[in-house]
Amino acid sequence: MGYLTRWRVALILGVCLFGVLASLPNLVSKETLARLPDWLPKRQITLGLDLQGGSHLLLEVDTEALVRERLENLVSDIRATLRPARIGYRGLGVHGESVVLTLTDPAQTDAALEKLRELNPLVQAIGFTGGTIREFEIEADRDGRITMRLSERGREQLVGAAVQQSLEVVRRRIDELGTREPTIQRQGENRILVQVPGEHDPGRIKQLLGKTARLTFHLVDLEVSLQDAREGRLPPDDMLVASADPNGPSHYVLKRKVELSGEHLVDAQPSFQNNQPVVSFRFDSTGARLFGKITQENVGRLFAIVLDDRVISAPRIREPILGGSGIIEGGFTVEEANELAILLRAGALPAPLHVVEERTVGPELGADSVRAGTLASMLAMVLVALFMAGYYGLFGLFADLALLANLVLMIGSLSVLGATLTLPGIAGIALTIGMAVDSNVLIFERIREEIRAGRSPAAAIESGFSQALRAVVDSNLTTLIAALVLFQFGTGPVKGFAVTLSIGVITTMFTAVTLTRLIIWSWYLRMRPKTIPL
Repeated sequence: MGYLTRWRVALILGVCLFGVLASLPNLVSKETLARLPDWLPKRQITLGLDLQGGSHLLLEVDTEALVRERLENLVSDIRATLRPARIGYRGLGVHGESVVLTLTDPAQTDAALEKLRELNPLVQAIGFTGGTIREFEIEADRDGRITMRLSERGREQLVGAAVQQSLEVVRRRIDELGTREPTIQRQGENRILVQVPGEHDPGRIKQLLGKTARLTFHLVDLEVSLQDAREGRLPPDDMLVASADPNGPSHYVLKRKVELSGEHLVDAQPSFQNNQPVVSFRFDSTGARLFGKITQENVGRLFAIVLDDRVISAPRIREPILGGSGIIEGGFTVEEANELAILLRAGALPAPLHVVEERTVGPELGADSVRAGTLASMLAMVLVALFMAGYYGLFGLFADLALLANLVLMIGSLSVLGATLTLPGIAGIALTIGMAVDSNVLIFERIREEIRAGRSPAAAIESGFSQALRAVVDSNLTTLIAALVLFQFGTGPVKGFAVTLSIGVITTMFTAVTLTRLIIWSWYLRMRPKTIPL
C-alpha cells in the first residue's frame, strides 16, 4: 500500500520512540538522571502548588505610598525649578493627592505656570482617540495659589508601571532562592499573585518580598545638630533619618539630594571583612564614574548608605574610590548579609507590598491529589479501553494501543516543555483520554458503512480513514481553539487545564489519524482477511 512507505513508518515510529524517551525521566529519581548520558532527555514534569504543596501569597502594591512619593518628588522638582527663576512662593507641600503652593507675587503666575509645565510630562491618552495628555492637572487662581494633581490617566500609568516593575523584581528575588517554576502574575489593578511550589515557609518569602530594598547614597550634614533636627529646625534641603546600626547614632541628618542610587548597582555579594559579614557591591560604568567623582570631591565627609529609609552605614570618605566598588558594613549576621545581597541584586521595589492573602498547602494534601488524579486517569483509561475492545473487537484493541501511545506522547510533551502539572492539568489529561477514542469511533463507523455498501476490506479501510479525516480534524480543531482561548484569557489553574488539553488534542490527532492507520494496515497486509472484524 502507498500509505506504508518507509519514511512514513520511520517518522511515525520515531515520534512514538521520542515520546517514550521523553516520558521515562518521570519514572526515575533526579540522582539517577544525573548519571545518564547528556544526550538523553532529562526533563521531568514539575508538580504545581496544589500537588507538591508550597506557599501561596497575594500581594498588593501600596498605591497611596506610590502616589505620595511621586508628589514629594514633584515638590523637590518645583523647588529646584522656581528658585533659579527667582519666582517667590510659600506653603509648598503635599496636601492629600495634590501639590499646593502660593506665589508671593500673583503677577508671576504666568511665568510660574510656564516653568511648571516643564515638569508635567505627557502620557498616553485614554480610549481609541490616541494622542497624549499631561500627567498632572494644573489649576491657578487670582491670588497666586497653584494646585497640581495627578490626572486620571497619569495615576493609572504610574500604578501600572509600578506593578509591572514590581512583577519583575519579585520574579528576580524568588529566582534568587533557587525555587523552580514559581507562578508570579498580575491580578487586577494593583495585586500580584505569588505561588512557590515546594516552599513551605511563607514567612521566608514575606521577609524577602516585604522590603522595598531601595538603596541610596547621601552626604551627612554635620553642621546641623541632632537636637535641632529633632525639634524640627531643619534646612529645607536636609532630612532626619533613623539609623539601623545599634552601635551607632540613633539618627543622622542627611542631605535630601540623592548623590547615587542603587539603579546603577550591577552586583552584590555577601563576603567577610575582619571576620565580620559584609556585603560587597559593584556599580556599572556610569555608577562607578559618579561614585568616583563624589568620593573625590568629598574626602573627609561622612557618606551615608540608606536602605529603605534607614541608614545602615555612614563611613567616612578617607580617599577617592575610583574602582566602582565598595563594601556595606552594618553588623550583619551571615543570613542578613546574604539576604541583603539578594535584595540588592534583584533591584528595588517601586512601592511597598502588603500581604492580602496567605496560604500554605501541605505536601500531604498534594500527595492525596496526585493519587486521586492518577487513579482517575488510570480508571478512565481502563474503562475506555474495555469499552473499545468490547464494542469493536480487534479494532478496539488497536485503538487501545493508540490510546496508550497518546498518553505516553502527552507525558513526554509536558516533560520536554518543562510544564507545571496542576490538578486541573490532571483533569485535562483525564478528559483527553475520554475524548481520544472519539476519532477512532468516527473512523470505525465509517469503515462499517463502507463494508455494508459492499466495499472490499482494503477499500473499506482506505475509504474509512480518508472520508472520516475531515470530521476528525474539525472536531479536534474546535476543541483546540477553545483550549487556546482558555489559555489566552484564563489565569493559573485554567491555563494548566488549557495546556494539557491542547497537547492532548494534538497527540490525539496524530495517534488516531497516523498511528492507528499504520497498525491496521500492518495487520491487514500480514493477515489478508476476507472480512473485517468490526
